[in-house]
Amino acid sequence: MAEAEFTTVARPYARAAFSCALDDDGGLNTWSRMLAMLKAAIQEPSVRMLLEDPLLTTEQQKTIVTDLMGDDLSVKGTNFVDVLAQNDRLELIPAVCDMFEQLKANYEKTIEVEVHSAFDVSDAEKDKLQEALKRKLQRDVSIHTTVDESLIGGVLIRADDMVIDDSVRGRLGRLSQLLN
Repeated sequence: MAEAEFTTVARPYARAAFSCALDDDGGLNTWSRMLAMLKAAIQEPSVRMLLEDPLLTTEQQKTIVTDLMGDDLSVKGTNFVDVLAQNDRLELIPAVCDMFEQLKANYEKTIEVEVHSAFDVSDAEKDKLQEALKRKLQRDVSIHTTVDESLIGGVLIRADDMVIDDSVRGRLGRLSQLLN
């Protein structure tokens, strides 16, 4: 299945899980945890190989996943897995999980920001950047920093679909394109 098609097919399942999560007190965190664990389980090579066995029935696939998850799945979570299995969509779980997390972040008005810097970012710089991004994005911002010496200098900031490339490497790349 192509990536765009995969996303299109997974979206209604993510929305259904999100809607179900909103119905329960503390449901967002419960569903977030369940989907993250399902994603990890489905992405495990041995589990993926087992589920790809063409001789398995839908019921057997569902049983494998629900038994593997044990008490970590609520009744609604088990029903969700059942629906996915009946529609031969268990492979969508990682995409559903990612979309659910985006819906959850939008609902809670939060965003995860990755900052790649050529050098260590001080706490003061991180706080200043966090405040600037909070004003720009109008969300609570959680910043994760990593050092990437290949940037030469500056920073590369990623927040969902937004990318701010203020690195020396990025500037040199843009200059190279202009000269060609």
